[in-house]
Amino acid sequence: MEPSGGSRDARPAVTPVAAVLPAGGSGERLGGATPKQFCAVQGRPLVSYAVRAMERISWISDIIVVVSPENIETMKSIIEKYGHKRVMIVKGGITRHRSIFNGLKVFAENEFSNHLLQKPEVVIIHDAVRPFVEEDILSKVVMAAKEHGVCTIQQCSSAVFFILYSCTDYDLDYGTECLHLALKYCNTSAKLVEGTADLWKVTYKRDLYAAESIIKDNLSQQVCIITNVKEAVAQVGFLLHESLKSQIKVEAVSICLSKNDSHLQNIFSGQCYNFICVNDKKYAIQETQQLVDMLEKSNIPLSYPVVFILVHLDISENISFSIGMEELTRIKKFAREVKKKNILVYGLLIQYK
Repeated sequence: MEPSGGSRDARPAVTPVAAVLPAGGSGERLGGATPKQFCAVQGRPLVSYAVRAMERISWISDIIVVVSPENIETMKSIIEKYGHKRVMIVKGGITRHRSIFNGLKVFAENEFSNHLLQKPEVVIIHDAVRPFVEEDILSKVVMAAKEHGVCTIQQCSSAVFFILYSCTDYDLDYGTECLHLALKYCNTSAKLVEGTADLWKVTYKRDLYAAESIIKDNLSQQVCIITNVKEAVAQVGFLLHESLKSQIKVEAVSICLSKNDSHLQNIFSGQCYNFICVNDKKYAIQETQQLVDMLEKSNIPLSYPVVFILVHLDISENISFSIGMEELTRIKKFAREVKKKNILVYGLLIQYK
């Protein structure tokens, strides 16, 4: 999973909110032929992490990604591969400010889209090469922008969107900071919001290694508990959630695998790598195979191991283990097969009365 989306209670009392992600840089300081926003970190392009961070926040209505003309098809393929939603691609300009300006135009002109998007009250301008941003921080930025007219947090700016419409060509061609333009043209003060230590920009090759390290650490601190809809099983899932939530980030999902569960698919596409699957069925391996199939179809990069812990509840009155040697052999065989794909399967049998 990419950087966590922060607190679910962080929704600001401002709507609508949109995000513009400038992603048109050439990445000269990084070196190499691939612009840094398209460099893979844990098998996934950097820009995809930034998009996903915005996408996971329900109160952001539209996400505009601005890329150079030669990279539009690349960005389209990333959106399709990783199933990004609420995203529009816009052709960038010759400078950063002109690119941001083009991104804002989709809310006011028909030049870039067949229909106008809803005009936002606040626009978040966030570098596509800053993959780590939390929902609660963005909520503070949006509220501060609403109150003060403009807000900035370590180069992640949020402003009322008409700022760049007041700029001169000189500003658009030679300016570098949106905050400077906001103070120049909007006759307003700015609010500085304290950010987090990992809200930094990938600039050099060493930053890619640092980003990979943070992502790996984040992945180890998250788990998804999957149960079926039966009361006893769901209760165990709830108890697991309560016992783990103070230590790591936990999401609990109660599903019926016979149906197409969009919530679970979103979790997979969000790159969760650790799963605890609780069930009371004798042949639980079938459900696990379904989950693995869903995982593979989600296009999640498997350069980092995925861990499935199968918790089988024996709720029968028979005190003997209900899973026979034949079923145990099937589980072992399945675990060996999926290990070749970097998917690790472990099993735990619990007698539950």
